[in-house]
Amino acid sequence: MSTQFRNLEIYRRRGEFAGWPANYGLWSWGDEMLVVFARGKLGAKGELHELDRGYPFVPWQARSLDGGLTWMDEPFCGRVPGGLSLSADEHLNADLKVRPRLSVREDLCSIDDPIDFLDAETIVMCARTDVEGDAVSWFYVSRDRCLTWQGPFRFAGLHLPLSARTDIVPLGRNDALFMLSTSKEDGAEGRVFCARTVDGGRSFVLQGFVGPEPEGYSIMPASTALSGGAILTLTRCIGRGGGKGWIEAFTSRDQGRTWTPEGCIVDDTGSNGNPPALGRIEGMLMLVYGHRDQPFGIRMRMSFDDGRTWGAEKIIRSDGGTADLGYPRLVKRSDGSLLAVYYFNDGDREERYIAASIVTPAKDQEPETL
Repeated sequence: MSTQFRNLEIYRRRGEFAGWPANYGLWSWGDEMLVVFARGKLGAKGELHELDRGYPFVPWQARSLDGGLTWMDEPFCGRVPGGLSLSADEHLNADLKVRPRLSVREDLCSIDDPIDFLDAETIVMCARTDVEGDAVSWFYVSRDRCLTWQGPFRFAGLHLPLSARTDIVPLGRNDALFMLSTSKEDGAEGRVFCARTVDGGRSFVLQGFVGPEPEGYSIMPASTALSGGAILTLTRCIGRGGGKGWIEAFTSRDQGRTWTPEGCIVDDTGSNGNPPALGRIEGMLMLVYGHRDQPFGIRMRMSFDDGRTWGAEKIIRSDGGTADLGYPRLVKRSDGSLLAVYYFNDGDREERYIAASIVTPAKDQEPETL
């Protein structure tokens, strides 16, 4: 039996632009799941996105109680510092950007109750202003399955521009690695680095940069701890001047201080590229990503040896209307399958919506290495 796919819709409203789950997060507790995304409006088409830059992109949530089959949407009740939009400054006109109105001292606070990274009921979501220049980031904590959010908390001890998205590798109860992005020396987007907290998020130290400064960018990491104790990180890459994107792999065997390049895992994610989502079930790693050239859609690869080799690319779906799609997140379902959540579209002038695919690998799947 081959790998099976089932595609679903999570959130869709006419005239809206709902997007970018990878910028926020997706979590699961058995059959209960929750995804955070952004809601804006359709507008004039730019190089890629067809959105209204004069309208805020507010955070929103959708919750499932049946393993991702049906969803209910609800407001994001966390406090957004400096404005209405969360992690979307790059898509907004100057008067709506959060950064000019945000005060790190006054708007961001210190965390008093340390994070227990081993507690399944405790989750963390990272957020940011922009993706380049002097970007500022913070994080939220929820201990009640996203019914309430505490924060925004500052990344105390990290004195460099931060473009944070949620990518965390727990090492112990109050000990974790946060995989973050920062600007390059010229202020452009960006490169990945590893930060560590050993006191539950009260303070952070810079562990090490993931690879040398790229000519284009290497951003939006997706990471996991491997069976032997190493850390695997996949990054979204693009060359100088844009063009097609790709996905590279790096490993660390010293808790994020140094990183070894492991090569290109996906050599073409289409024009402008797309970030990786990484999941694990029954000893298998699954990588999901958007493809932004025709046929537009969502694709995947699997590894059965902790990422040393990867199987041939499989197409989850190829019915996208334009390149404006992807940015996936992955969680495990209670039946052993995986749920990938991403944003999607059916064509120009059509709403951008939040969609999902249930991916059920064949139980007798054999590694098919490239």
